[in-house]
Amino acid sequence: MAKHKIVVCDHIHQKGLDLLAKEADIELLNASSVPKSELLPLLQDADIAITRSSTDVDSAFLEAAKKIRAVVRAGVGVDNVDIDGCSRKGIVVMNVPTANTIAAVELTLAHMLSACRNFPGANDQLKNARLWKREDWYGTELKDKKLGVIGFGNIGSRVALRAKAFEMNVIAYDPYIKPSKATDLGIAYTSNFDDILACDMITIHTPKNKETINLIGKEEIAKMKDGVILINCARGNLYNEEALYEGLQSGKIRWAGLDVFNKEPATNNPLLDLPNVYVTPHIGANTLESQEKIAIQAAEAAIEAARGSNYPNALNLPIKESELPLFVKPYLELVQKMGFFATQANKAPIHSFKIIAEGEISQYIDSLSTFGLVGALNASLGDKVNYVNAPYVATERGIELKSESKNAQGGYKNKITVKLTTEKDIMTLSGTVFDENVQRIVEINGFGLDIEPKGRMILFKNTDVPGVIGMIGTTLAKHQINIADFRLGRNNHNQALAVIIVDDDVKKEVIEELRAIKACLGIENVVL
Repeated sequence: MAKHKIVVCDHIHQKGLDLLAKEADIELLNASSVPKSELLPLLQDADIAITRSSTDVDSAFLEAAKKIRAVVRAGVGVDNVDIDGCSRKGIVVMNVPTANTIAAVELTLAHMLSACRNFPGANDQLKNARLWKREDWYGTELKDKKLGVIGFGNIGSRVALRAKAFEMNVIAYDPYIKPSKATDLGIAYTSNFDDILACDMITIHTPKNKETINLIGKEEIAKMKDGVILINCARGNLYNEEALYEGLQSGKIRWAGLDVFNKEPATNNPLLDLPNVYVTPHIGANTLESQEKIAIQAAEAAIEAARGSNYPNALNLPIKESELPLFVKPYLELVQKMGFFATQANKAPIHSFKIIAEGEISQYIDSLSTFGLVGALNASLGDKVNYVNAPYVATERGIELKSESKNAQGGYKNKITVKLTTEKDIMTLSGTVFDENVQRIVEINGFGLDIEPKGRMILFKNTDVPGVIGMIGTTLAKHQINIADFRLGRNNHNQALAVIIVDDDVKKEVIEELRAIKACLGIENVVL
């Protein structure tokens, strides 16, 4: 019997190794103690590799691992994995996203308690300075304090429940969940971010993506209560570190508890110099229990991938391009972008997601539906969603999935339409691919347009009256925002929709200033 070779590149818990070793069809090579300079030759006949943060899956790795079919990242983050490079070589990249949930939850609570009672400071004074000065250590209680939880997924929801057990008043903010997910647990829900900024303590549990980077900056901190406590055990760069430093130094922020930083290792980070910052070196997953779970789940994923039976939590399940006509792949790319576009433009819990395919492309409706759904869910969940688990994630969130195939209609040989229904609204996008793989969005909510699905966009719907374009241009010019392209669609109801492609990031105050234009009927900001 031919065996599948699995190379373990970094240290994992022994139970994961035991699981791999007992399988008769698996050849295990534990290279976790091999110097990295000697690792690459050991990969030349590997079928699967299990890695952690110590091994970079880069061009040199991929060049050496000529037979490899899949890489399992034993953990959540894949910052050290060249996913695009793996995809080009047909290598599946998988991670283990949920094994460290409880560890991250409990570390968050530890930071909250440390910030309230100053345990690290009291410990240091007694142990190292040998001083018994109880009067230095008056803290505050969690009871009756208001906790704002940003992001109400696996970790955020569990933090909220544990905080409730401390008799805190907990309020959740997550525009991509149904409010009932929080309220059914006895947790208050808000769609107004300012409600979170008014809390006594704020903890953040979102993925790191274009929408959440620098989610909390100088303006948000200015709106917070004096003496607020901030916690981040999720991802670096969710709090703007310069603004965080200023707020801590001024006393606006009383304490901050941080496990993650913009750049790691963070041994020279200026935040370490402040007395009201409590830090840990990214140890959210560092419990014996979570390490055991991570190792077992990574081993199970590697075994399944080696046998070809499944690719759990695949982040880039490759398309077998040789089995698809050449014209199909651009449509798969386009529909994923359209799903991503629709969710950004209609930020609310999703009720249903539908793909309509017209023409020859309709033969590939199942693939179109999966790719479109991945795009829609990725806009809110980041790399937690992939081509394997997207339908399951949708089912878990109560999203109804629909598809429809039609013969070619109108002037397009092939056309795909995404229809996203949320609690707020219905969003429809139609697109096609012209010769030489030119992707275009040709319709948004009934407005005919011609847009390349790329870049920073402002969607501005307005009453079709004179002077609106001029006011938009004047407002953007005032904020030094350059317009790269301006596309306009009109309907029969005296309305117009402008899609303005700009070269610069659009801040909240710019959006609000545009919203104040009298003719404005709605405005959204989309980045592809």
